[in-house]
Amino acid sequence: MRLRLTWIVVALAVAAPGGAVTAQGQAGPGAGALEVVHIREHIYLLAGAGGNIVISVGRDGVLAVDTGTAEQSERVLAAIRQVQQEVEIREAALEAALAPRWGAETRSTVIGERDSRAPLKPIRYIVNTHGHPDHVGGNRALRSAGRTFTGGNVAGQIADAAEGAAIMAHENVLVRMTEPADGEPETPSDALPTETYYTDMMKMSHFFNGEGVQLVHQPSAHSDGDSLVYFRGADVIAAGDLYLTTSYPIIDLERGGSINGVIDALNHLLDIAMPEFRTEGGTMIVPGHGRISDSADVAYDRDMTTIIRDRIQDMVRRGMTLEQVKAARPTLDYDPRYGSTTGVWTTEMFVEAVYRSLSAGQAGSPARGATE
Repeated sequence: MRLRLTWIVVALAVAAPGGAVTAQGQAGPGAGALEVVHIREHIYLLAGAGGNIVISVGRDGVLAVDTGTAEQSERVLAAIRQVQQEVEIREAALEAALAPRWGAETRSTVIGERDSRAPLKPIRYIVNTHGHPDHVGGNRALRSAGRTFTGGNVAGQIADAAEGAAIMAHENVLVRMTEPADGEPETPSDALPTETYYTDMMKMSHFFNGEGVQLVHQPSAHSDGDSLVYFRGADVIAAGDLYLTTSYPIIDLERGGSINGVIDALNHLLDIAMPEFRTEGGTMIVPGHGRISDSADVAYDRDMTTIIRDRIQDMVRRGMTLEQVKAARPTLDYDPRYGSTTGVWTTEMFVEAVYRSLSAGQAGSPARGATE
């Protein structure tokens, strides 16, 4: 059955009057709505709560990739509940459509009593793609609203652990969250990852909502703890801030990020993704901020990032200072699309991060990924 595209706007009564959400789902100050977009099968995007949130909703419960900001937690939980209700209604309607329409059973309660579907379960897992507050701020609220499947047995029933949903991430995310930089607040213990991995990849030990889920570590990219989350059955990838459509790549040098690591991550993303036809369609890729994309979008972003890296790398080799590089404007032709002079990540900040990344020797082999 081919599922239709669903667009839900979730608003709470506490929302400020007139709160608006832009086409990209970035809610303005006081905005009270989130956009919920059905991507494919049981995978949805929640936009407007900080960083993009991807959720898998089905009979096994909910798996959330990132949790947005702490301030948006109640709206995120309301959106998840609404999606669950829609899934429940859709499955009930499908079952009713497939039910026999003749015989005595249609005039009794037999069909309803034979319904063996288990009720929808709560939030089971949270995956943090990295440790920035706009992606992990809701950890505490979503974890406490969920339940971790333990397999325990109480009075003949499978039990849920009382501590809430499990939080999964690369171990570097846990290290960064438990050792905040000077001036940054400490993370509450119940908002920290509960399950970490340290290898190149981690697979969930079982199918979740009918498919395998894979976490793929991308070292020294946007940070040193970034994970791609690949829903292998639905063919959807949650990329976190490894890939953006709203600005130049964010490189967190303080947390181990580097420009060549970002390019490597984008190339790996393209290696995993499969286009439907001529790089269009196929694998759906959800950025940390911005719109849902496909391979063509990621390839354009990869090419842009590589070209700018090569320009600045050549300037570094020629001994130019940071101020000289900024004055040369190596991003000029891409600024109308990605540039910004205000906000949390400006064009000048990007150029400085690339320059410092290359100057500090974080670039690795100069020829890697270079353009002609």
